[in-house]
Amino acid sequence: MTAHSIKRWIVPSLLFLSAIPVHAQDTPSIGVPVPPLGAGPFVFDTAEQHKIRVNVLTRGLVHPWSLVFLPDGGMLVTERPGRLRIIRNGVLDPKPILGVPQVRTDGNGGLMDVALHPRFAENGLVYLTYTKPAGNGRGAPALARGKLEGGALTDVRDLVVTDALAGNSGLNGRVAFGRDGMVYMSTGGNVGKISQDPNSLRGKILRLRDDGAVPPDNPFAGRPGYRPEIYSMGHRNTLGLIVHPESGALWNNENGPNGGDEINVVLRGRNYGWPVVSFGREYLGPRVSDHPTREGMESPLVVWLPSIAVAGMAVYTGDRFPAWKGNVFVGSMRTGEIPGTGHLERVVLSSNTEELRRESLLVELRQRIREVRQGPDGLLYLLTDEDDGALLRIEPAP
Repeated sequence: MTAHSIKRWIVPSLLFLSAIPVHAQDTPSIGVPVPPLGAGPFVFDTAEQHKIRVNVLTRGLVHPWSLVFLPDGGMLVTERPGRLRIIRNGVLDPKPILGVPQVRTDGNGGLMDVALHPRFAENGLVYLTYTKPAGNGRGAPALARGKLEGGALTDVRDLVVTDALAGNSGLNGRVAFGRDGMVYMSTGGNVGKISQDPNSLRGKILRLRDDGAVPPDNPFAGRPGYRPEIYSMGHRNTLGLIVHPESGALWNNENGPNGGDEINVVLRGRNYGWPVVSFGREYLGPRVSDHPTREGMESPLVVWLPSIAVAGMAVYTGDRFPAWKGNVFVGSMRTGEIPGTGHLERVVLSSNTEELRRESLLVELRQRIREVRQGPDGLLYLLTDEDDGALLRIEPAP
């Protein structure tokens, strides 16, 4: 090729390259490669409990979301696409439980939490949170109840259906039974300022009787302009809702945007600030609020900066991990907005419920940890939110 012909080839090529937007050339793909989850078991060293072993009990779950332990030793597990599964002795029943309501799975919606009635052994009642399709691209967080008989839910009905809105955000919900026998349900509020709207059920924690009726002693019952179901407001997306096993207080964790994930002690009638105040930033960088606190709005117990995409929560009270007694365990789906960085987070609190230190566990597995539960055996059980999701069990290493 002559110098003249080389020049004729280079000039048009340079002109072509100069027309490509700078971001198309310079923006790297974001994320860390996630290798397939091995067969295990995996042994890790930890800061205070030291050697632990992680066993892979069950595979083949599709984006599992929540689990609950049955009195007979089995487990119920929800899958976000709309299936309720049962696991016995570590074996996943290939047949899903029938009778689950139809779900909308767009965005962060789908079949989510599962809880048993406190008298489940007598009445067989199972409670499910899910995204109810409402037509025209809309979805609504809802709470349903059914009776588990054999391999099916019967007499399934909705106890509450919240505001049906368009879009794919704020479609999540959790459910827990309080010490008072009431049902507490969280609803996603990452839709404008709806969390602050007292006439909307979104971005709230609701308090209901076990049949869905509104208790007359709810904090806003009878107050004009307020939905009587509301127990607390100003929540973004609650992905963990528990009753503290020792104090009996209601705790939640919720996702901030780019930073500002929280753990809160949820008190009746209080406002938790979203989107008026937050420790986080919007996804494009600006702060959500100039100041993260404000009089009349509750400050979080724990904050993550950067975010870890919190999900699931358990306070450890067992004897198998003595060094972890009283610690809070929270699932992480990704750290600092980087895919492939999921792990399990451990938070140590003082006797006055003040944070002392944190530890990131299982970072080597790079799994999105969606659920954390303490089992009746005093061990910790986790669900990985993956296409090929797994049930993991953490136990002391021999």
